[in-house]
Amino acid sequence: MVKIYGRRQEMQQTFDAELDVDAQVVRFHSSRSHVNELRFAVPVIGTVYGTALNYRGELTNMGEKVNEEPYKEPPKAPVLYIKPKNTFRSHKADIPFPEDSDYLQVGAALGIVLKKQATRVTVDHASDYIAGFTIVNDVSIPHESMHRPAIKEKARDGFCPIGPWIVDVSDINNADDLAINVYVNDDLKQSNSTKNLIRDVHTLLADVTDYMTLYEGDVLLVGTPENQPLFQVGDTVRIDIEGIGSLENKAVANSIKGVNV
Repeated sequence: MVKIYGRRQEMQQTFDAELDVDAQVVRFHSSRSHVNELRFAVPVIGTVYGTALNYRGELTNMGEKVNEEPYKEPPKAPVLYIKPKNTFRSHKADIPFPEDSDYLQVGAALGIVLKKQATRVTVDHASDYIAGFTIVNDVSIPHESMHRPAIKEKARDGFCPIGPWIVDVSDINNADDLAINVYVNDDLKQSNSTKNLIRDVHTLLADVTDYMTLYEGDVLLVGTPENQPLFQVGDTVRIDIEGIGSLENKAVANSIKGVNV
């Protein structure tokens, strides 16, 4: 059993519970419910920061592009962007599929949830600032340019499903070695692990807070693996992260229904 916390749709308030990850059963005090019987809201309330180029495979795939104008070399500091609140969606909520795109990309990301304000955190004390971990689908329209913020491609309505819950940091033995699997319509499309991060969880948090402050409830994504799977209208996307659970959403054309934040 692991400790989880978040929000339920029917309660619209935070909860603390225990999760049997294998059986997918949640225990609220004396009651027990299967995950599929529950409706979860987005479990976070802060700002969500994405991290680009933090998987070794991503840089490998870019090849010599990282040495071209305007940067002429691989990034020396974390490359960040924001997933604004309009992008948030809960577990099982629909992802609105834009009319101007034929495909979207799955961005399977481990989310670090901040426990308290963090400024110039050291690697050795980074764990003191982490409340727990959640699953995030950093959805985007396929694009190649890393030279400017991809706001149009990454900040559409519904482009950031989060959840279903937050697993307490004490129940994740090693966040730097978690298996990540992506399924589209139950077909396995991607397998990777956080052991392939360039900056591990603690180093990333330290490097980011060296130049900016993060606050309680903020979420820092560790990055998304290379070769992001594509999906279309009608597809169901599921991201499994070891020790945390599954985040599942369906892509629906021009949908504003099922928007649960």
